[in-house]
Amino acid sequence: MGEERMGVCWSETKDQFENLEKHTQWGIEYLEKYTKFVKERSEIELNYAKQIRNLSKKYQPKKNSREEEESKYTFCRAFMTTLNELNDYAGQHEVISENLTSQIIAELSRYLQELKSERKSHFHDGRKAQQHIESSWKQLESCKRKFERDCKEADRAQQYFEKMDADINVTKADVEKARQQAQMRHQMASDSKNDYSSYLQKFNQEQNEHYFTIIPNIFQKLQDMEETRIDRLGVCMKTFADVDRQVLPIVGKCLDGMTKAAESIEPKTDSKQVVESYKSGFEPPGDVEFEDYGQAMKRTVSDNSLTSSREAKEKPSGKSKGKLWPFIKNKNKLSLKLGSGPEDFSHLPPEQRRKKLQAKLDELNKDIQKEMDQRDALTKMKDVYVKNPQMGDPTSVDPRLTEIGQNIEKLQFEVQKFEGWLAEVEERMPSKSDTHRRSGFYETQNNTTVGNTCAQDRESPDGSYTEEQNSETQVKANINTNPTSSTPEFDDEFDDEETLPTIGTCKALYPFEGHNEGTIAVAEGELLYVIEEDKGDGWTRVRRNEEEEGYVPTSYVEVFLETNAKGAMTYI
Repeated sequence: MGEERMGVCWSETKDQFENLEKHTQWGIEYLEKYTKFVKERSEIELNYAKQIRNLSKKYQPKKNSREEEESKYTFCRAFMTTLNELNDYAGQHEVISENLTSQIIAELSRYLQELKSERKSHFHDGRKAQQHIESSWKQLESCKRKFERDCKEADRAQQYFEKMDADINVTKADVEKARQQAQMRHQMASDSKNDYSSYLQKFNQEQNEHYFTIIPNIFQKLQDMEETRIDRLGVCMKTFADVDRQVLPIVGKCLDGMTKAAESIEPKTDSKQVVESYKSGFEPPGDVEFEDYGQAMKRTVSDNSLTSSREAKEKPSGKSKGKLWPFIKNKNKLSLKLGSGPEDFSHLPPEQRRKKLQAKLDELNKDIQKEMDQRDALTKMKDVYVKNPQMGDPTSVDPRLTEIGQNIEKLQFEVQKFEGWLAEVEERMPSKSDTHRRSGFYETQNNTTVGNTCAQDRESPDGSYTEEQNSETQVKANINTNPTSSTPEFDDEFDDEETLPTIGTCKALYPFEGHNEGTIAVAEGELLYVIEEDKGDGWTRVRRNEEEEGYVPTSYVEVFLETNAKGAMTYI
């Protein structure tokens, strides 16, 4: 506007001023529009982070026994690491949202208030300057019109005086009066001229100052304000990109963590873990003996499953098919796990039982250590109270110390109990070089005494494995039936089945009620015939008389096999 001159219309100046006002208002609205854009982006980042966190939480393993099992495998641990890294990844998007809010949205909101206030101040000064110059212009026009009017009045007064002076009929007094009136009008015109000249000079000075100083200054401030707005918007756009760039290293670390977790998966290790978790410690059954039906001799027992006798009946002339361990599941197979698992885990195979007992011992030792730490802390507190009675009563901690002592005693008793079971299991488990458990062979004849009985491993009623010392045991060929034993219900396996030959005798070490179908009740000390030995499932088939036979736990009896019978085989 420095090139403006007096001849420029006020309306044009006013129009330019209004255009600048509209432009600066549009600039503020554009800044508000960008602020709204960043705010919506921040909300999107926050919602995305929330959804990622919920996804990670949804697939986290539940707090149950399955969690401990899953943690054994490398692929499960890798997935857990991926979920944790994904949770950290979501946290970085929350950081983006927070930084957008604090570094852009908050700053722009504050700056917008300042910008609006500054713009209002500048345009207020501009309007004030315009009003002042317009007022000065009106006063100048007023002075100009007054000077013009006074000049016209002075001309009329002069013409009237000259007319009166030329008229001979007018008195001298009237001529003098006209002359004085003309002089007065000339003086008034001269004064108006001076006023108009003076005010014109003043107006020109104010107008020059208005167009060359005041208005340019205001427009310069508006220009500075507009450039600052544009610069601030550019800074915010740069910050918008930098906010994302700042989290890229951490996001990269999260992705690297996921990659590293995936690379840590070891298929062979996981497959070995499956073997370690499920191996029973039992060994496969031995070779199936040849059964020669061409000779008149007692049939020897084979290492078939519990359904072998049924198969023999269905296929009397066919070949004796051995047990395809461990892929054939016996539908009538009895399990040692009758009901819920006992406290000593005796329902589990030896290897699994040893692991469970060891884990239980570790848990008990941790509990003992925790109780001992509490006891030590209370003991120190009591000593402090004894030395400084004002801090507390020493006797106040005695009940708690007594309670902790009782807890420790209970836990130590439990530890001793589980250590005993663990020792028995470890004694029973053979070394890797052993392929079969040693079984005692006893020479048994009718109406004769068997001497020098071999030690046999067996399982006691509480499920723990014990080794009985060598003893002299007499086995009678004719075994009396125990009148107190109950007759069990037989499984369909025993119906219409040919009578199996006797391969030995056994003595009941513990009473067995035999409630399950297919079992037989025995009394402690009762002598029975053995018609089928243990196949590795923990059950031995015995006969009391021609009508009563069934299965009893191998650990409940002491078996004496005949010399021509196959030795007892137990899976390790």
